[in-house]
Amino acid sequence: MSVYSIILIAVSMAMDAFAVSISLGLAINHNYNLTALKTGLSFGLFQSIMALLGWLLGCSLKRIIDPIDHWIAFILLSAIGINFIKESKHPSNTLSINSLRVLFTLSLATSIDAFATGVTFSLLKVNIIIAVCLIGQITYCASVIGVYIGKSLRKNTNLQSCVNILGGTILIIIGVKILITHLINGI
Repeated sequence: MSVYSIILIAVSMAMDAFAVSISLGLAINHNYNLTALKTGLSFGLFQSIMALLGWLLGCSLKRIIDPIDHWIAFILLSAIGINFIKESKHPSNTLSINSLRVLFTLSLATSIDAFATGVTFSLLKVNIIIAVCLIGQITYCASVIGVYIGKSLRKNTNLQSCVNILGGTILIIIGVKILITHLINGI
């Protein structure tokens, strides 16, 4: 898998964290710099760790799932993408960080898709170190930017919907690309 594809996947996976970060920016009225830093670090670390854990699990099951890996990648990425699009119809209520426990809970909730993506990475030729680093960095940046966008918007939740739709669509397209590429090469 190319670095370009990994970057697109990382951007797509960061959309959930970005949308939650916008909500955080909408909800708070002080300490934007600290909130942006804590949010970015927490979301970025959780996304990276969950992708690595998914990759480790997928590697341990590689022999079993190797013959159908392209279908699994397609199904996982499409399912995550469809879930993102569904979430766009019901944007979350505004959130706030009252404690690290709340922040870690939000981080875990937004990184579940990274676990499934990590499993997908184990099925493909992906340099997991590069992938995990890109996922963490992109999620960090998206989360920090999200807090500041939330601060500037304060009352507009339509952006959250657009972000989830964009992220979901990108994941579905990549899943279809993996499936078609494998089916064409298998002919």
